[in-house]
Amino acid sequence: MGAAKHPIEGGAGHEERAARGTTTVRTPHAMEIVACLAAGLVLAGCGNVAKTARPEGLVAASQADPNLDLTITVPPRASDLDNEQYDPWESFNEKMFTFNYNVDKYALKPVARGYRAVVPEQVQIMLGNALNNVTWVPRFMNSLLQGKWEGALREVSRFVLNSTLGVGGLFDPGKVAELQPSPEDFGQTLGLWGVSSGPYLVLPLLGPTTVRDGIGKGVDSAMNPLTYFVPFVGQVGMKVGDTVNDRALNYDLFAGVEATTIDLYSSVRHFYLKRREQMIEE
Repeated sequence: MGAAKHPIEGGAGHEERAARGTTTVRTPHAMEIVACLAAGLVLAGCGNVAKTARPEGLVAASQADPNLDLTITVPPRASDLDNEQYDPWESFNEKMFTFNYNVDKYALKPVARGYRAVVPEQVQIMLGNALNNVTWVPRFMNSLLQGKWEGALREVSRFVLNSTLGVGGLFDPGKVAELQPSPEDFGQTLGLWGVSSGPYLVLPLLGPTTVRDGIGKGVDSAMNPLTYFVPFVGQVGMKVGDTVNDRALNYDLFAGVEATTIDLYSSVRHFYLKRREQMIEE
């Protein structure tokens, strides 16, 4: 990976993090993609970070603004982390991160490479739109639970508009009508209600989360009608397909992040926790 040092095996990573300062990534939406892809969200798709946070609709990395800079200041040592970056299971999390990273490198990335070679980019975007459209109910319900009435109304309006004029969600006329998604989930709802995030946690194949967000994902799944009508195998297939599709759309972008991030584990942790905090406050 050249100059970029990948997640840490053993004690060397702790010494390296003690010496680091600020990591600057000069790619659009860079760490948001890393939080989804570098952590290997094979079954979860992009989870709460990317799948629900598409305020301007789904676009490919090739369409993003190349001039957007994102500077991430990573805390120098694990002992210096504040409550929002509580990582008492760091040793376990690093191992899971490395496992997920290798799943992405040796499985997901090659599949995405072949997928993007045979599936046109516009088709990838349409498939992403459709999958995002059918998972509107948790966003709608959490908007209501958070008292965000306009967001709830937008979700209903987007679903009706995209399901009809958008041909089952393949197209996004809601974006043309300036109806932006309401990226709410139950982890954010719990945070708004004052529930602490709890320890940071990296799960095999599911990627970064916290105890609170992990519970939230379970509740979001229970809110989704597809959970009760689509067999488990079908749901897994949808998740894997969605993840491969996202990986293909962001294939080149991820390569740029990988090459310019010194400590990928800490950068993903820092971005994920800060981004979740921002989403709760928005």
